[in-house]
Amino acid sequence: MPFIANTEQQQNEMLSQLGLSMADLFADIPSELRCRGFDLPRGVSEQVVRQRLLEMAHKNSTELTCFLGGGFYDHFIPAAIDSLVSRSEFYTAYTPYQPELSQGTLQAIYEYQTMICRLTGMEVSNASLYDGGTALYEAMTMAMRITGRNKIIIDDSVNPIYRVMIDSYTRNLNIELRQTCNDDGLANREEILQNIDNETAAVILQNPNFFGCMDDFSDLAAAAHEKGALLICSCYPISLGILKTPSEMGADIVTGEGQSLGLPLSFGGPYLGFMATRKKYIRKMPGRIVGQTTDTKNRRGFVLTLQAREQHIRRDKATSNICTNESLCALRALVYLSLLGPKGLQQVAQRCADKASYAYQRLTALPNVKPRFHQKWFFNEFVLDLPCEAADVIAKLIEKGFAAGFPLSRYYKGMENSILIAVTEKRTKQEIGMLAESLEAVL
Repeated sequence: MPFIANTEQQQNEMLSQLGLSMADLFADIPSELRCRGFDLPRGVSEQVVRQRLLEMAHKNSTELTCFLGGGFYDHFIPAAIDSLVSRSEFYTAYTPYQPELSQGTLQAIYEYQTMICRLTGMEVSNASLYDGGTALYEAMTMAMRITGRNKIIIDDSVNPIYRVMIDSYTRNLNIELRQTCNDDGLANREEILQNIDNETAAVILQNPNFFGCMDDFSDLAAAAHEKGALLICSCYPISLGILKTPSEMGADIVTGEGQSLGLPLSFGGPYLGFMATRKKYIRKMPGRIVGQTTDTKNRRGFVLTLQAREQHIRRDKATSNICTNESLCALRALVYLSLLGPKGLQQVAQRCADKASYAYQRLTALPNVKPRFHQKWFFNEFVLDLPCEAADVIAKLIEKGFAAGFPLSRYYKGMENSILIAVTEKRTKQEIGMLAESLEAVL
């Protein structure tokens, strides 16, 4: 079947009704810009297509032992997640506009929101956003709506991928974006405090930050609140199994990337952005929100509520143009957290931290390998300085079967020799030892 299902006869009937020819439909496009044809090969059989795709897929290095992080992590995914999420009731569900037909989907989203609130310590959550970066941008614009201000302070220890996204979104907007330079791997308190004033809408920080360093932002939250500004905290959800929650630090809006909650890396997506905030700000929060209610027979039910998207109200009153949520990805996160439970999540987080500590000790014991920062506390990532360019070392280690880390020179000047290494619960003592031996061999 051709891609356009209309037959030639049907096309002619429609053109006749319009009183136009096919050429008339494209009259506004200059002739030099029109497509002259598609240089496509002739069709082949399913068997040949499958064989070619497999050949292409085998070019990917899918068997590498992964020590790569930077916001996206190789965590263990229980088999039950795929089994449950692939049920047709979930897998084919779409926008739950009609609650009488969508109770299962709505309840799943509601339970997901509850999980995010418990995880972050916040009071309300939305139904999810596209990914961690867009969630952070939406939190920033939410803070501007709440405060009526347009000055944003963000430390460069926040994930640089997120910062690039924020820069792209805000380039043509009336936003004063101030970036501070990290202080030995932590948020630069002195510079942040100097920049907070009565025009500041929010301070954006991350814990653990992009370098893996852990921090407590309680003092910065208090300083921001004193000037009428908000604190936005981006966080790594697995770390919340053992770390102080953003709510306990005084954060007003919490966002993060939910990929680590049962989603595979999948060559870059789809992923899951989460957002939670305090109840008093719920009407300023973007995206969908599912609420619990009762019907006319006093039976519990679930509905979309407080819908402030431009599809539902006047555009100038809308909170955001975010028009969807990642329900299937959110369901994976819900199933993952349900399977682990509080104790299980704590154990996973502790194993990540313990194995990262062991890897740090093994690798810093190598000649000419030194820690970049002098902070004692990190979660499951750390930065090392090598005696040569990190990108070259990483390329050599790929040949030895390791995705060894992230070259920080990609986003940070003066860090050509610095590598960010991540360790999850999947990595074994043997794999860490083999990485150490391989690294020593290529240096």
